[in-house]
Amino acid sequence: MTHYRLPLFEHLRCLLDAQGVELTVVYGDPKPAEAKTNDGGHLSWGTHVPCRYLVGERFCWQDASAALKGADMVVVTQENNLLFNYLLPIRHRSVKRAFWGHGRNFQSLTSESLSERFKRMLLRSVDWWFGYTELSADVVEQAGFPRQRITVLNNAIDTTTLKRELDSLTPEQIAAARRAHGIPAGPIGVMVASLNKDKRPEFLLEAARLVRQQVPDFQLVLVGEGPEREMIRQAVAGSGGWIHWTGLRKGIEKAELLAMSDLMLNPGKVGLNIVDSLQAGLPMITTDCKTHSPEVSYLRDGENGLITPDSAAAYADTIAALLRDRSRLQALREGCARQAAEISVEQMAQRFCEGITQCLAAPRKR
Repeated sequence: MTHYRLPLFEHLRCLLDAQGVELTVVYGDPKPAEAKTNDGGHLSWGTHVPCRYLVGERFCWQDASAALKGADMVVVTQENNLLFNYLLPIRHRSVKRAFWGHGRNFQSLTSESLSERFKRMLLRSVDWWFGYTELSADVVEQAGFPRQRITVLNNAIDTTTLKRELDSLTPEQIAAARRAHGIPAGPIGVMVASLNKDKRPEFLLEAARLVRQQVPDFQLVLVGEGPEREMIRQAVAGSGGWIHWTGLRKGIEKAELLAMSDLMLNPGKVGLNIVDSLQAGLPMITTDCKTHSPEVSYLRDGENGLITPDSAAAYADTIAALLRDRSRLQALREGCARQAAEISVEQMAQRFCEGITQCLAAPRKR
């Protein structure tokens, strides 16, 4: 249970309750590597079912059968490694089933791998689909699933709280936070993400050094935790004071770091952190690295962010040029505000509620 999902389930529970539908949320345990990101959450009314990881953590067994007693519908994430999903149609034949997912593995470099072919084979086996974004819905429909049984959620985090926190900050508070973090004067590029290889922090550090050559007072701020922390720690120690790592920050502390920044940097996999980018009015700069999650569809190249060729030099040149062109930077910031209005956890919960009630009312899919 990641902390950023808690608001979604709280909103969804209230909406479904008003429709006379009871929501049960079953959650388990993270893998050891996932636990290191320190982004877990606790749902007081949720049902915890332990996970067992098998074959070097490649597969997960989580028997949620007890929680399904009396259920009319079950929504599971579309992941090949969740073994319980394969038993659902055998053990619980009368329960309507829905997938919640991407449609395919966007990090897979080939669509014809055994894993991807297996995922496509199972994709049509459920009664309903909850796609992360329009990009996911297109993948599912192209695989032969009826469009009228697909709900596009527009995956989001709690933007209302973040926006309120951002709006509450005064210039004095932002300046004080900057001094507290020891960040000197100069434009700031911030990365807010788990420090995993798929976010490509090493690539970012290489590009940031090239930016620094063109923009001498450029500051790089990394916000997050993860397996690559030691590499980041070493980069900070050897930077002479222009690379900063804050660790994981939430709430008003994260809002302060966003408010003092100029750009959101993410050369690797773009995921939910683009929602922070849009809400804070920070154009995201990424690369065409081909491993983005469906949320990359929120990034409109040239309107609210930029997608560069996949090289450190091209990435650095784009960042440096944008920091020197304040009018273009302002135009991209305005684009962020327009897109942000369409993405919120409240709207996501509403769409989820509508999809669940529609599935409950519809006949079983043949």
